[in-house]
Parts: sequence; C-alpha cells; structure tokens
Amino acid sequence: MTTLSPTIIHILAPFAIIFSCSKTLTKAALLMTGAILCKGGRTVCGSLKVMGLRGEKAFTNYHRVLNRAQWDALKGAKILLMQIIGSLGITELVVALDDHIERRSGEKISSKGCYRDAVRSSRGFLVRCFGLKWVAMMVVTKLPWSARVFALPFLTVLAPSQKANRARNKKHKTSVDWARQMCFQLRRWLPDMPIRLVVDGAFATAQLAWTTLKLNIGLISRLRLDARLFDFPEMKNGSGRPAKRGCRLLGPKALLESEKTPWQEAEVQWYRGRKKKVQYVTTTCLWSPVGGEAIPIRLVVLKDPRGQFESAALMSTDVTLPALVIITEFVKRWAIEVTFREAREHLGIETQRQWSNKAIARETPALFALYSIVILIGLQLDKIPVRTAAWYFKQYNTFSDVLVEVRRILWRDKYFLQVFEKGDLIEMFTREGFIEEIVDHLAEAV
Repeated sequence: MTTLSPTIIHILAPFAIIFSCSKTLTKAALLMTGAILCKGGRTVCGSLKVMGLRGEKAFTNYHRVLNRAQWDALKGAKILLMQIIGSLGITELVVALDDHIERRSGEKISSKGCYRDAVRSSRGFLVRCFGLKWVAMMVVTKLPWSARVFALPFLTVLAPSQKANRARNKKHKTSVDWARQMCFQLRRWLPDMPIRLVVDGAFATAQLAWTTLKLNIGLISRLRLDARLFDFPEMKNGSGRPAKRGCRLLGPKALLESEKTPWQEAEVQWYRGRKKKVQYVTTTCLWSPVGGEAIPIRLVVLKDPRGQFESAALMSTDVTLPALVIITEFVKRWAIEVTFREAREHLGIETQRQWSNKAIARETPALFALYSIVILIGLQLDKIPVRTAAWYFKQYNTFSDVLVEVRRILWRDKYFLQVFEKGDLIEMFTREGFIEEIVDHLAEAV
C-alpha cells in the first residue's frame, strides 16, 4: 500500500467517523490524493496510476469505495462545513445555492434528463443536453491570501429527472424542493448562526421564501420585473376578516420606466473586483405571487446610469438589510459560477466513468467537496505564489495557484520528506528503479 501524505492524513482525520472501517478510510484517502494529483479524467484507475498502483490486481476494491462501501456522505458534508467555518472564523454565514448540469450520457445512467445547457445557450439560441442535475450549496467568503470571493462547496445533492422518478415510482422533486430540504438541513446543523441564502431568479419562489422565513434565514434573490407588489394592509378595528394586502404598488418595470422615480446613486463592489456607480431605489412592501400568500420583502430596483448592464430587481426577505448590502451580497453569488467552471477545468467534473446509482450519487459531490478540501489545505500554508505569464497577468491567487501548491506539497511528502529528515539522500538516489519510478509518476501528474 502506498504511504499516505501527512497533509492528507491531517485533513481527513475528522472524517474518519463517517467510514464503516479503517480500510475504507485508507482507500478513500488514497483516491482523494490521486484525484488531486492526476490530470484529465478523474477515474478510479487514473487515481491509482498516479499513486503508483499500476500493478494493483485488487483494483476492484477501490471501485467498491464508491459503489458498495458503507459511509455517510451527509455526515461528511456537516464535518466539511464545520471545518470551513472554523478555519475562516465565520460568525455570519453567507451561502450561495444553484443547480449545475453535469453532461453525461449512457443507457445505464438512470437519473439523467434533458436540460438546457446554460454554458452553451444564449438569449436567442437554446442548446439542450443530456446529463445529471446537481443542486449545490456553497459558503461564500473571502480568503486571507486573495481579494477575490470564493464559493466553497460543502453539500451537493442529485436531483433526478422527472422521467427517472416516474420509472422508480417516486414523487418528483424540483430544484426548489431540493433547495428547501437543504435549507432545513443547514438550519439543523447551525441552529443559532445567522445565515443568508443567495440564489438566482430561478429559485425566487414563494415556497422557498416562506421556508427561509420559517427557518430565520435571510433570502436574497433576483425578482421578476413584472412581480406583483402591494403595500402593507391598514389595521382594522371593526368586524370582518382583516385585509391581507394593501393597495397595489408600482412594479419594478413601472419604476424603471417612470420619470418620477426617486433614484439614489452609490458606488458598490461589482463583478471582477471592480467598483461601479449604480442607481437604485428601495422600499419595503409585500410580494404577492399568483396563488400564494403575500411575503414581506425589501425591494431594490437597480439600473446603470451608463446603460452598460441590464436593469434588475432584487429582493430580500430580511427587510432590515440595507439596499447596498443586498446588492453586494447578490454580486458575490457569481462566485458559485466560477467554482463550477474551476471544478470542471481543474478537478475533472464531467470526466467520471461511474454508472451505478450509488457511485454517481457519491463521486460528483466528492469532487465538489475536494475543491473545498484543497482550499482548506491552502489555508494552512504560509504563502501561495501567484503564478503569472507574459500573456496572463493577475494580482491575486486563484484556485489553480492553490492546487499547484498543494500538489507540490503532496509530491514532497510522498517522495522527499522522510528522506530529508533522515539525511539519507544518497541512498534514495542510488536505490534501484527510483529515477524511473519518480519520472513515471511525475509524467502522469503533468
């Protein structure tokens, strides 16, 4: 068995309780190390090769870690969340939530469906693809060595298609249904911590809003421009049923078109780390979706005086939040899209080859969790160099910089640490087959 890196052992120590036995834990740690070191497809065999186990005849035992072994992924998500909160000293949690389509095909992948491909589609051109829909929840925060906002995944849930649920005689759950269930789980884990949930307009529904109000979670979301808005009802002293809504107010679209709208101007933190001047108007009102109960919200209608971006309406179920805080928190939501991109590019999302239901439900969430684990390892490092090129200049660290540094440490722990501690460098280089072995493994990594 290949010796595990002390860095990996230290990070995985809190996760030991989720595994049924120590052998499964050791195999999972080895696969995780291989997933960090290898490039290209994140398959079980790819991880074994980069860890020097080309001759492992019992390779099926490593596949069984995903498709057969007993371990609690939900408990692992809680441990990962607590590690993120503890490492960064978070006292007020900001969480982003969105769905992600993993392009996969194959007759044996039963949970797949046909969805809109958000990466390839545009406003005037629709592209559909077959794949798996995942609903991911991530901690949005800044890291000590970077000015950029990062989104760290900790809980990822598979949302099977309607056709797949019908074939299994199961009740279909939409992405909003899964989001509500994840909010309940998050509040069980953190019963007393202040939480803000930031979502896109696809999740701006009355069901999710009422769920967050019940759980004392502040929801920040985009709102439709034709949303129905009402004033708060007046107090009624006489007989009869009291009114649920007051008089109807101008909607976001009417406010944008009206010349009497009292716009305010401010400079806010915008996308790509820039400052931008925007105009906004804010009010507290009732949002009344068709067929649903009225919901108290803080409304922020936003526009660009230069016309460089499309006007938008934002809302928050926490009516005490200032308008500029709502704008800033919603802009941070874009970090979740960056995480999706970096996970595909650097961690091999969409390159897996598992097809059993249990392995599919485990492998992609594990790779998303690996993103956060790499960041946690990076937080323990004193310094992370910013890697630039003549054609690519950047001022701050990105995930690729952290991943390169973590790989360097893992290679050091695997081949050089014990040798330098013992001062036995000559014996290492004179050992038969050492040069061929290390060149072979480094070639697999590069």
